[in-house]
Amino acid sequence: MLFNSPGFAAFLPVVFVLYWFIARKSLQYQNILLLASSYFFYGCWDWRFMFLLMFSTGLDFYTGLKIHHSESSSVRKGWLITSVVINIGFLAYFKYYNFFFSSFSELLQSVGLSFNIQTLNIILPIGISFYTFHGLSYVFDIYNHKIKPSTNLTNYSLFVSFFPLLVAGPIERANHLLPQIEKPRRFEYSRAVDGLRQMLWGFFKKIVVADSCAEYANLVFSDPENYSASTLIVGAICFAFQIYGDFSGYSDIALGTARLFGFELLRNFAFPYFSRDIAEFWRRWHISLSSWFKDYLYFPLGGSRRGKLQSIRNTLVIFLISGFWHGANWTYIIWGIYHGLLFLPLLVFDKNRKHTNIVAEGKLLPSPLELFQILTTFVLVVIGWIIFRAPDLSTAILYFKGILDPSVLSLPLHDGYHTMFPKMLFMILVEWFQRHQLHPMTIDKSPKIAFRWAIYVVLLMVCIANFKQNQEFIYFQF
Repeated sequence: MLFNSPGFAAFLPVVFVLYWFIARKSLQYQNILLLASSYFFYGCWDWRFMFLLMFSTGLDFYTGLKIHHSESSSVRKGWLITSVVINIGFLAYFKYYNFFFSSFSELLQSVGLSFNIQTLNIILPIGISFYTFHGLSYVFDIYNHKIKPSTNLTNYSLFVSFFPLLVAGPIERANHLLPQIEKPRRFEYSRAVDGLRQMLWGFFKKIVVADSCAEYANLVFSDPENYSASTLIVGAICFAFQIYGDFSGYSDIALGTARLFGFELLRNFAFPYFSRDIAEFWRRWHISLSSWFKDYLYFPLGGSRRGKLQSIRNTLVIFLISGFWHGANWTYIIWGIYHGLLFLPLLVFDKNRKHTNIVAEGKLLPSPLELFQILTTFVLVVIGWIIFRAPDLSTAILYFKGILDPSVLSLPLHDGYHTMFPKMLFMILVEWFQRHQLHPMTIDKSPKIAFRWAIYVVLLMVCIANFKQNQEFIYFQF
């Protein structure tokens, strides 16, 4: 079931009414209802993979208990390894099997050896990368004595499969979400209204901006050899706004939906295209994944405790794995390495924490230097998005060659972009003026209620006018 579908428009109000009006007097009934709703939500995609989700949930729940109650360090480590191997094993099979064996076969053929490996027609379970990381963080935290295991299977299952975050995050932590699940929740009108506002902005970014940009980007990336350099540049910019509007739009809808039920999920985006360097970009883009890698991979590898060289090594490992996490394609791996190489100069010269405040804080406009930094960072990010979006490395190379063509001075293919740029500009302007807020629709302090409602109605009508059926979210494939 997609957030941007008539089915979800019917599903959400029904669950909301049952949750607050029928089950409101019992925390247990509320959690059971949300768990059943989450499995129904997931099963609408493919009911067969509900059993994989159940198995993964049961494995980590049982493993957490065994780790906590084991006094022997070797036994505790054994249970941890069991959970990691099985979880990563499932992820590797469904997501990377064909990639590994195809790459191995190509390597042998490059040295003159014939080795025919038959690939499998494997369906990638939606959300597997996200709920696998939910479970692993829970087991790691128990092993490291940061939390105690849940003794309630319903509560833990809801933590793993809560429907707003199940298929594309944010990647939650047990110490953040589980306590919210385990304690009674009361309906708060202001929180629910704020959730609806954030959902509305998320739908706008997805339906109006991302889906419009997708048409142009898909056209250009499908055959870059046949388009002028200027058209390729516009296509790359369109994809940059597509993936941002799509993924951050999903996160806004997820956070807003969770707020309707009394939950606060982790923030996943903080206006990343206003970043002044790559380090700041990664503190603002897919925040829950970046922090997950930092806590469960970078620090265990030693972080920066043993000198600059180890810090450089660990940083490159993080970016390499981050790229590989996104999918079984060399383009994602090169994209991760590319960002790692951009990050390294900042790390070497201790500039990676230079920009931690809000850009142009307290000012209407950025300074010329800040504007230059923002534009430079955006260009570097867009270059990375070309690698990320290309179906293979050869297409990415063709794309870059095409951009360097003298036709860069010609007018780009005009079909569509003249209507897309006003939408993109509107989104950027709104987010710029609201960059100090958690989300751009935080306008509840406006003195004019009619003004607020006019904004809501206009945005809603624009979303309806631009709505197209079956427009999946990009990160479903990851």
